[in-house]
Amino acid sequence: MEAQADTPDAPADAEHAPFFTRVGDALVPGEIAQGGWGPTLGGQVVGGLLARAVEARIDDPELIPVRLTVDILRRVATEPVQVSAEVVRVGKRMRALSATMTQHGEVVARASTLHLRPSAQPSDDAWTTPLSMPPMPAEPERFNPAVPMFITAYGKEPAGGGFPWQYDGPRYAWLREIRPLVAGEEMSPFVRAALAVDVTASMTNFTPSGLGFINADYTLALCRLPEGPYIGLAALTHYSAEGIAVGSATLFDARGPIGTGLTTSAANPNFNGIAAPG
Repeated sequence: MEAQADTPDAPADAEHAPFFTRVGDALVPGEIAQGGWGPTLGGQVVGGLLARAVEARIDDPELIPVRLTVDILRRVATEPVQVSAEVVRVGKRMRALSATMTQHGEVVARASTLHLRPSAQPSDDAWTTPLSMPPMPAEPERFNPAVPMFITAYGKEPAGGGFPWQYDGPRYAWLREIRPLVAGEEMSPFVRAALAVDVTASMTNFTPSGLGFINADYTLALCRLPEGPYIGLAALTHYSAEGIAVGSATLFDARGPIGTGLTTSAANPNFNGIAAPG
C-alpha cells in the first residue's frame, strides 16, 4: 500500500466524499461514516478499516483472504480512530492475522483473518443449495451523496409503504461502493467485500414489523475475491430465540457466488425505527 500524506486532502465532491481522512496516525471520519443506530460509526466501515489494516501486512500476493471475523466490542463514536494489525501465524499455505481498532486509548473493535494459498481444484463438484440473484441494477448517472453506498434491495413492497425486506419472504440486494474508504486510496476487492458483508445483519433480521436486532459481530468467508464493482447478497437463514439472532447470506459478484456472510445480533428494545442500509 502506498504511503499517504499526514494532512487531509482537498475536500471531494459530496457524491464521492470519503468515509475517512488520514491525519497523522489517526483516521478521521466524515459525516457519511455514521451508521443507522445513532451517532456511531457504521459497522461496515469498522470492518472495512480492520480489513484494510490486515491487508497492508500481507506481503505475499498469492495469498487469498478467506475469512474475516469482526467483533464490535462497543459502539464506536464518530470520532478519530487508530487501527493496527499483526501477523499471528505463518505457514506454507496459510497466514493468520489480527487487527485492533482503538479510540481514546480503548479497544472498540477487533478482527481476525485467515489467508490461504490457492492450489489445484478437485475434479468433482460438491453439492450446494441452488441459489440465484435478481438482475444487476442499471448504473445510475449520479449517485445520491446522502447515502453511504448505492444499494438496490429486492423483496416485496409492503402494503402502506416500507422497506422491501419488511415482509416474511426472500430478500436480496446488489450494492456498490461509491466513495473511498480512506481519502486518496483505491478500495481493494477484499475491503469492498468486508464493507458489503455487514448488510447480512439488516437483511436477515428484518421482519414485517421492522428491524429489531442490532449486530454484535459478523464473519466474511470467501472462496475468491469479488470481480467488478457490484457485490450481491441473498438472505439464507435467520434463527432467533430469547432476543439472540443468527443470520447468514450468500455473497455474489457478476460471475456467481463468492462466499458467505454470518452475523450474530441482539434484540434492541430501545430502537423504535427501521434502520436500513443506504
